[in-house]
Amino acid sequence: MLSHSDIGQINRAALPLAFSGDDYGPLLEWIGDRKIVLIGEASHGTHDFYRERALITRRLIEEKGFRAVAIEGDWPDAHRVNRFVRGMGNDGNARDALGDFARFPAWMWRNMDVLAFVDWLRSFNHDISDPQKRVTFHGLDLYSLHTSARAVLDHLDKTDPEGAKRARHRYACFDHFGEDMQAYG
Repeated sequence: MLSHSDIGQINRAALPLAFSGDDYGPLLEWIGDRKIVLIGEASHGTHDFYRERALITRRLIEEKGFRAVAIEGDWPDAHRVNRFVRGMGNDGNARDALGDFARFPAWMWRNMDVLAFVDWLRSFNHDISDPQKRVTFHGLDLYSLHTSARAVLDHLDKTDPEGAKRARHRYACFDHFGEDMQAYG
């Protein structure tokens, strides 16, 4: 339970939102020249949160020069989005690029707010001629461990067979968990 002192500290630190373009100015000022910003969330699937998170992320990219977005999502699914926003891959639109987010809860990433952000990110990247300087989009969730490992091994089998052998040996520590990532967690 929060004390009156705790509540007072929260109230003094809180920034009111007027839902205007200036809402996050003090936050970006506080961020300063930090290289990493983590944006947590109190709930999954709240439209207001998804919209505001996208607004903050856009400002970090535009005003602070951030060049990577990492989400709580599966790596292979996000990699498809990464290829789309960087002008690569075969997807013709953001909806298709988000199509691999099919595992529950798909709505975490396949929603209108993320769709709009992915469209914006592709448009932002379109104006950057050097592909190495375009903003990337990555998934960091563990639930796709086996799918991700298969993708890494498929790539290494083609490009670095010795590396593939080493990777198989290192991935072997997960074998006794099978496909059940809940058991691993």
